[in-house]
Amino acid sequence: MKPPLLLIGQGSHDDTGAAEFGRFVHRLRCRLEESAAEVSGGYLAKAKPRLSESVASLVARGHHRLVALPLSLSRMGEEFPAAMALEQERHPTLMYDYGRPLGPDPRVLALLAERLAEAAADAPKLRPIEEVMPRLRVVPSVPFEEPAPHIELGETAVVLVGEGSTDPAANAEVHRVSRLFWETHAYDFMTVETAFVSVTPPGVPGGLERCRRLGARRVIVVPYLLFAGGMLERVWAQALAYGAGHPDLDIRCAEVIGDCEVLADVVIDRYEEALRLAEGVSA
Repeated sequence: MKPPLLLIGQGSHDDTGAAEFGRFVHRLRCRLEESAAEVSGGYLAKAKPRLSESVASLVARGHHRLVALPLSLSRMGEEFPAAMALEQERHPTLMYDYGRPLGPDPRVLALLAERLAEAAADAPKLRPIEEVMPRLRVVPSVPFEEPAPHIELGETAVVLVGEGSTDPAANAEVHRVSRLFWETHAYDFMTVETAFVSVTPPGVPGGLERCRRLGARRVIVVPYLLFAGGMLERVWAQALAYGAGHPDLDIRCAEVIGDCEVLADVVIDRYEEALRLAEGVSA
């Protein structure tokens, strides 16, 4: 039997994100059940199940070695190894190997390209915020408009939006992803700018403003996020608020990467890679 895979989430108070995390864990259980590898998931804080609960459950079932993989697109912060070190103190027999974060894997970039293509398809402009997300009423409603005139890709800019971090290296990684995405999948577009939901500039409005000043007639906001939830709603709210003051700019928001088979492929490859590296060290 292979060591279990433990997915570690950052955690938030948002039920939507927690539900999608749970569905993704279930997808991986179904994928790995043939290889007799258990899959569990836990959060560092705020949401349940907590990491400590998941680890305790695995140890109680006789697992004393596991692969811990942060379900994250960015580099692993100090909180991840600190949390696992604490679990090892609680369970002295526990041994673990780390799996690499997911981004910027070429398949992740391809998924972003799919979300971009869906948002770029000719369709009406974004509906009023009350129709899209009833919980958010931070900007006045804008009147519904007929489909806009055709806009070429060369007149369309992209804003890739990361979460934002106090770690400069993590923010630099998002800028790197933007460049890779532009050169590999979005080269027909005017530009790919980088923005962040919070913590560090530029924010979503700043990214949109730069595209407007560059002459873009349409801007597509692409969230560099795994799952829907409060973070995505903040991205959409900031974009819609900016759009309310710039009605001549066609602003669209793409969906998150989401729970899907391709994302599961990336996670499983990270898991298998961690096992191979551990076997090599042991040898």
